[in-house]
Amino acid sequence: MALTIGVDVGGTKVAAGVVDEDGRVLEQVRLASVTQRPGATEESIAEAIRKLAAAYPVEAVGVGAAGLVDETRSIVRFAPNLGWREQPLRSVLEAATDLPVVVENDANTAAWAEYRFGAARGRDDVFTVTVGTGIGGALILGGALYRGRFGLSGEVGHMVVDPDGPACGCGRRGCWEQFASGNALLRDVRARATREPERAAYLLRLGDGTPPGIQGEHVTAAAREGDPVALEGFEHAGYWLGRGMAEIAAVVDPGCYVIGGGVSDAGELLLAPARREFAAHLMATDVRPRAEIVVAAMGNEAGVVGAAELARLRY
Repeated sequence: MALTIGVDVGGTKVAAGVVDEDGRVLEQVRLASVTQRPGATEESIAEAIRKLAAAYPVEAVGVGAAGLVDETRSIVRFAPNLGWREQPLRSVLEAATDLPVVVENDANTAAWAEYRFGAARGRDDVFTVTVGTGIGGALILGGALYRGRFGLSGEVGHMVVDPDGPACGCGRRGCWEQFASGNALLRDVRARATREPERAAYLLRLGDGTPPGIQGEHVTAAAREGDPVALEGFEHAGYWLGRGMAEIAAVVDPGCYVIGGGVSDAGELLLAPARREFAAHLMATDVRPRAEIVVAAMGNEAGVVGAAELARLRY
């Protein structure tokens, strides 16, 4: 059975695993991603690959990184959290490991895992939205991963949904991720708790008693217990998530949306308002079919599994 290695590269960790043809992770290693020293993250990736390749007969490596990857799937054009700009990652890793390497955007790797083995299995036109610190996106069109002419498609978190909205790290204002991401949810809930601390009493107790002490996991836990401020936060994030998906539908018309990322752990707290607002803001909403909106199924293994499968296919 052909085995490949998938690597998921984040701002703080490198997760790598040996994956078989059925999407099963046979063994994993995790190493620190040290972005402060030039070359350190690349060394961690190579070390993780070598450890796994020493124990298993692997044939190729796929690497998913949070950044802009060129159309040849070899150069990371820009990855701000990793300190990379025009980084020739494929050639660096192939030289360090003596294995063929495919480099891909991390949202694409997660989407491919969901398409092959997870929530999007059996569906050919799928848009995956990863709702985490920011918002990422990836499109499976006709059963193929759509990358765009320059490999840079799917950056839907930077669609402008309100030109007068908050400033975004990309340099523009009112990007989608400023309204529907994990950071946006946390910012909104902390502001509500500051204005109405008595209504956020339970939520504040989960933190350190102050609005800045509220963390993402506290918002989900409080909402599940009926905290009104936490519930309003999810309503607000879901409203904007649904609106953004309606804009995507006007261009792409997918049959299914898969919602992944850390915030998707909240499940229906986020998806119920998102479905409602998606339906309300669709063009020709009274006549057009409704796309499914489902939560991702692959969890934290999605990046590793998707990267490994793309390497197996050399796709």
